[in-house]
Amino acid sequence: MFGSRTGLSTGLALGVLVLSCCSGAVMGRSETQRCIHYTHSPSSSFSVVTCSGDEDKRLHCFATWKNVSGQVQVVQQGCWLDDHNCYNSECVEKKEAPEVFFCCCDDSLCNQQFSYRPRNSPPPHLCFLSAPLCNFILCSSHVAIATPGPAHLPTEPLVFSVVSIMVVSCGVLLSFWVYQQHRRAYPPVRLPTQDPGPVPPSPILGQRPLQLLEVKARGRYGCVWKAQLLTEHVAVKIFPIQVSLSWQNEYKIYSLSGMRHENLLQFIGAERRGSNMELELWLITAYHDRGSVSDYLKANVLSWSELCLMAHTMSCGLAYLHEDIPGHKPAIAHRDFKSKNVLLKSDLTACIADFGLALRFEAGKSPGDSHGHVGTWRYMAPEVLEGAINFQRDAFLRIDMYALGLVLWELASRCKAADGN
Repeated sequence: MFGSRTGLSTGLALGVLVLSCCSGAVMGRSETQRCIHYTHSPSSSFSVVTCSGDEDKRLHCFATWKNVSGQVQVVQQGCWLDDHNCYNSECVEKKEAPEVFFCCCDDSLCNQQFSYRPRNSPPPHLCFLSAPLCNFILCSSHVAIATPGPAHLPTEPLVFSVVSIMVVSCGVLLSFWVYQQHRRAYPPVRLPTQDPGPVPPSPILGQRPLQLLEVKARGRYGCVWKAQLLTEHVAVKIFPIQVSLSWQNEYKIYSLSGMRHENLLQFIGAERRGSNMELELWLITAYHDRGSVSDYLKANVLSWSELCLMAHTMSCGLAYLHEDIPGHKPAIAHRDFKSKNVLLKSDLTACIADFGLALRFEAGKSPGDSHGHVGTWRYMAPEVLEGAINFQRDAFLRIDMYALGLVLWELASRCKAADGN
């Protein structure tokens, strides 16, 4: 009797231990998350860091690397914010032939080893392992890399052999995995399939992992996210596939030579993310925390010096956009100029954004007659509303100037200056 009770107690203890390990491995594992930290530089070395973040969100580890003439070159390793794509114990890149490899995972120090297993590789066979969490691995032709981390890192797993307890553990893990698959770091856009054209090159983003943080604005052409690109914040404008022409046009305008100007929004890159029903078109630009002129005027009253600064820098940006510089930059009409499309930097200087409707003028070519009634009604010039516009370059530029006058009126109406002081 005593022996049977001892065996039962031992079985129950093992069951509790396995379930604790399973739940600990999936539900956060510990109050802190440790990751291998490394940044590629001549003097860099591998180390272990403890990640920090919001208490109600999970933390992960990530690794990025490149294939340089057949040799693996680690670009960066470290901590990663909460992301449903990282809810796995292994750090595996599955994209087909990326320029820079990226993976993230959910276990402490899991980015010490990382591998490349493309989705379109031949079906692998299964190799069953005696592992504590009833895991199995797929044995296929793939590259596995181990980071030369600190020597004290634990590598030997705990092995359990009680079959009944392993089945219960697998059930717990499977249930939680199904639950996590329904969670999203941000809501997907369900869209019909349509080819928006070739993917534009984005060499900067190809080497840096990008993570969306929060929605800052929504409009008829999509939404704008605040995102994190390594240690700096950027803005990500996400277009639905229905307005792919606006995405393409804005990318083409940003890609023109001469579009680098202190009073034009800085462009970083463009990408196409997802596929089929979850296809999204991204434009990545500099992020300005003060937001648009429209948003700023709703919450603030301007001094005379602030009004002059905003008006001057905004006018300089539009004048540069309109200017035709032979061999450097064509003349461009914005065609949707308004206070919402003018952003403010930290020192209140203005920069012009949103070129989805912009029109470039090429020497010897007519812009055509199908470009008149676009933009925001409130800022349209009378000749546009009456349909009396002639479709020539100067006419389009004057329409922008009319809209600029309305924005200047908005600035003046929120200025507290008296007698010019």
